[in-house]
Amino acid sequence: MNRSPRIRALIALTAVALSLYIAFTMPVRLGLDLRGGTQFVLETRPTTAEDADSEATDRTMEVLRGRVDALGVTEPTLTRSGTDRIVVELPGVQDPREAADVLGRTARLTFHHVLGTAADTATPPESLPERPHQLVLADESGQALRLQTASLTGKAVDKAAARFDQQGGAGWHVTVDFKGAGEEGWTRLTGEAACRPAGDPARRVAIVLDDKIISSPQVDPSVACGSGIGGGSTQITGTFGDSEARELALLINGGALPVPVETIEQRTVGPTLGAEALTASAWAAAVGTVLTSLFMIVVYRLMGVLATVALACYGLISYAALAALGATLTLPGLAGFVLAIGMAVDANVLVFERAREEYAARSRPTPRASLSAGFRGAFSAIADSNITTLIAAGLLFFLASGPVRGFGVTLGIGVLASMVSALVITRALAEYAVARRGVRRRPRLTGIAHIGAVRDRLTRADPRLMRHPRRWLAVSAAALVLAGSGIALRGLDFGVEFTGGRLVEYATDTPVDADRARTALADAGFPRAVVQTSGENQLTFRTHRLTDAEAASLTETVGTLAGKADLLRDETIGPSLGKELRHGALIALAVALVAQLCYLAARFRWLLGTSAVAALAHDVVILVGVFAWLGKPVDGVFLAALLTVIGYSVNDSVVLFDRIRELARRDREAPFARVADRALLQTLPRTVNTGVGAAFILTALAVLGGETLTDFALALLIGLAVGTYSSMFTATPLAVELHSRS
Repeated sequence: MNRSPRIRALIALTAVALSLYIAFTMPVRLGLDLRGGTQFVLETRPTTAEDADSEATDRTMEVLRGRVDALGVTEPTLTRSGTDRIVVELPGVQDPREAADVLGRTARLTFHHVLGTAADTATPPESLPERPHQLVLADESGQALRLQTASLTGKAVDKAAARFDQQGGAGWHVTVDFKGAGEEGWTRLTGEAACRPAGDPARRVAIVLDDKIISSPQVDPSVACGSGIGGGSTQITGTFGDSEARELALLINGGALPVPVETIEQRTVGPTLGAEALTASAWAAAVGTVLTSLFMIVVYRLMGVLATVALACYGLISYAALAALGATLTLPGLAGFVLAIGMAVDANVLVFERAREEYAARSRPTPRASLSAGFRGAFSAIADSNITTLIAAGLLFFLASGPVRGFGVTLGIGVLASMVSALVITRALAEYAVARRGVRRRPRLTGIAHIGAVRDRLTRADPRLMRHPRRWLAVSAAALVLAGSGIALRGLDFGVEFTGGRLVEYATDTPVDADRARTALADAGFPRAVVQTSGENQLTFRTHRLTDAEAASLTETVGTLAGKADLLRDETIGPSLGKELRHGALIALAVALVAQLCYLAARFRWLLGTSAVAALAHDVVILVGVFAWLGKPVDGVFLAALLTVIGYSVNDSVVLFDRIRELARRDREAPFARVADRALLQTLPRTVNTGVGAAFILTALAVLGGETLTDFALALLIGLAVGTYSSMFTATPLAVELHSRS
C-alpha cells in the first residue's frame, strides 16, 4: 500500500471521527417551520438623516432584545439582515398579536429620582415637595426601588457614549449629553437627589427603559443639595468593562433616538404543522436513501455496498457541518440536504461507470487498476458538475432570503460533503476492498468487472442519434411553445412572497367545500380571498394584507364552516418586500444563467457553453410553463427548486461535454456529429443510473414530504426529466448545428 491510499484513509477516518464528535456534542438548530413559532422581519424607518446608519439598527436591536426577553419566550433569536432589517424568531409563540404590539412600540426612556427602597416609607426632606405619584421597579441587583414620576424623557438626551479614561483613573464610563430643556431638567433632578446623604438609596437617579431600570447611578458627594450637575453633560461611572459600558450607551441612545420599525414580514407556523413537516421529511430522507442504496447495491454489487456506507458518512458529515457552522435547518434546507444525496450518488456512478469502461478496454484487466483509472477519468466531470451546483447554491445564499437562503446553505454544504464522500471515503473503502485476495479471485463481485447491460446493448445497436439533429430541436421547440402558451394563457400564480398579502392555513375538524368557503368569506367581507383545499381537512386562504381584527374575523368565519379551525400557518408579506423578492428572483435567475455560461465557456468551448445555457433556459421555461398549466403557486420554494434544476440539469450537460472534449482530443479527424454520438452513448448508462437514483429520493419527497415539499419535489421531478432530456437532445443537437454552421 503506497502513501496516497494511506493518506486518503487517514483523511476519511479523521473526517468521520470529527463529524461523530460534533454530531454528539453540537445539536443542529431547527427553523421555526420545523418546530413551530413566529418570525418577524422588521425594517427600521429613520425619521432623520442622522438615524439612517448601521448604528441606529444596532440601538434598535438592543431595545428589541430587552422587549423580547420581557415576553418570556424560550430561546428567542434576533439577527441583523442587511443594514436596516432585523429578523426576530420567537419559538412557540402562536398568537403573534401581543408580540407584534410589543416589538413595534416606540421605545420610552425616562429619568427618575429614587425616593428609597420599597420597604422604606421615610418622607422626603422639608425642602422637597411631596410627590404622590410613584413607581416601584427593581434595579439591576433586584432591589425594589420607589421612584418619583418621570422628570425627564429620552427626548432630552442628545447622545450617550462609552469612554475610557486612563489618566483620570475613571476607567470605562458612560457620558450622557443633554439638549434643550434637558440641561436644566438634569440639573434640577440631580439637585433634588443630592439633598440625601451619601450612600442613601434616595441619592440615586434611575434611568428606566420600557419600565425597566437599566442603570441607577448615585449623585457624587461633591454635588451640593439644590445645585445639581450643570453644563448639560454628566458621567456615569462604576465597575464597567468595555462591553457593559457600550451596552449601556446603546440602551440610552436607543431610548433617546428611537427608530420606528415596520413589520414587513410575519410568519407563524403551528407546532402540529412543524412536527408533521419534520417527521415527514425524516421519513422521506430514510425511505429515499434506502431505495437509492438498494438500487446501487443491485447495479454495482460490492462497490454499491461501499457507496452506501459512504452515503451514510455523507449524511453524518453534512449534519456535523451544519452544526459546526451554527446554520439553521429549515424545511427547504432539509429538502436540500436530502437532494444532495443524489449528488453523492452521481459522483459514485460516474466513477463506477468509468471503471467499467476501463475494465473492458484493458487487455489484462484487474478491478484495482480499473478502479484507479475510473477515479482519474471521472474527476474532471465530478469537479465540473459539482462546481456548477455550488454556483447555484451560492446564488441562492447571496440573492435569496429566508428559508430559500437556508436551502442554498444546506445544498452547498451537501455538495461539498458529497465530494468528500465520493472522492475520499468511497475511494478509500473501494481500494481496500479490491486489494483483498478473495475479491481479486472473483472480480465480478466488484460490480465493475463487466461493461454493463445498457452499454453492451447500445454498443451492439450503435444508433446514430445525432444523424438528424434538427428533428430533436423541433421537438424541443414544440415543448417550448406548449409551455409558453401555458404562461401566456393561464398566467403565473405568484405566491404571497412575491405579491405581498396574507396567507392563512387552517386544520378543520370536518372537510369544507372550497366553493362554500368562498361564498362565506365573500359574505364576511373578503370577496377577493383565494381559497384552496389541501389534504383531507385543510383550508388555505390568500388575500390582501389584513389587520389583526380582520384576521380574527376570518378565523371566526372558518370556525362557523367547520365547527373548529386550528391555525397551522400564518404569513404576512408587505407589498414593498413582495416587489423586492420578485425582482430578486428575476435577478437570481438571470445571474444564474450568466454565471453558468461564464463557467462553461471557460471550461469548454463557447459553442458547448452556449448550447448548455440554451438547454438550461429551455428547462426553465418548460418547468415554469408546467406549473402555469397545473395552477401551482410560484413562490420562494419554487424558486429554490428552479435554481436547483439549473444546477442539477447542467450536470448532465457537463458530463456529456466533458466526454465530447475527451473523444475529440483522441480523434481530431472524426466529424463532430460522430464524436457527439459516441459521447452520448458512452455516458448514457451514467445518465440513466443517476436519474433513477435521484428519482427515488425525489419521489419519496413528493409522496411523504408533506404539502410544501410535494410541490418542491414535483418541480424537481419535472426538472429532472426535462433536464435529462435537454442535455442529450437539446444541448447536444444544438452544439452539432452550431458546429456545422461555424
